[in-house]
Amino acid sequence: MAMPVPHGSITTIEELLALPEDGLRHELLDGEHVVTPAPEYPHQSALAGVYNVLYRVVGGRDDLQLLWSPADIVLGPKTLVQPDLFVLRVQPGKPFRSWKEVGTPLLVIEALSPSTAPRDRGKKRRIYQRAGVAEYWIVDLDARLIERWRPDDARPEIIDQIMRWELPGGAKGEFGMQEILPPLA
Repeated sequence: MAMPVPHGSITTIEELLALPEDGLRHELLDGEHVVTPAPEYPHQSALAGVYNVLYRVVGGRDDLQLLWSPADIVLGPKTLVQPDLFVLRVQPGKPFRSWKEVGTPLLVIEALSPSTAPRDRGKKRRIYQRAGVAEYWIVDLDARLIERWRPDDARPEIIDQIMRWELPGGAKGEFGMQEILPPLA
């Protein structure tokens, strides 16, 4: 469950980064400090499936990198996000030395949980669209689908069978939803 933080307690990225490590995910969403505990098993299992299908394409490229949080991705003066999974554009032979250097991810993936769904579909979606994230995927485990958002979309594309994707720079692939979602009990 996401835990609200007293209004006004953390309002800058610098204050957020100065917090002691507590094992929780801290984000600053347009100046609002949000804290989320560790995700549940089904959430992480689905993300492992997404990672595996993306890595088949992205893992062999020297211009892209597939990563997961914790990560301090700064998307504005009052916005620091911790996406579940994300793909960055990299310059071959020039590794990043800090999170400040990574810029805007090409792809961001968030897996929904009951406590994060309104924020992932609302405020975080708008932040990712405004920042120019080429694709934002919301993995909905309960509905067994992915909502795909692009910067100018007013509504998501709903994928419930085969996800076909392509990122700027030519990385592309496809996978079936059964490859990423845990079997129904």
